[in-house]
Amino acid sequence: MKDKIKKFFEDVVKEMKKVTWPTKAELMESTKVVIIVCLILAGFTYVIDMIINQVFKGIF
Repeated sequence: MKDKIKKFFEDVVKEMKKVTWPTKAELMESTKVVIIVCLILAGFTYVIDMIINQVFKGIF
């Protein structure tokens, strides 16, 4: 069991060396995209919620 755990962590280190990490510019661009998409989805959800709210107010 101990050998399996040691082998696992050795493999993790090997795999982490293969990872291509994003540059700072790529990371900033991705962050901007995520924030913009979140804001758009929040606005869309708000509008849909207001529409559904008005429909239910009209029914009840």
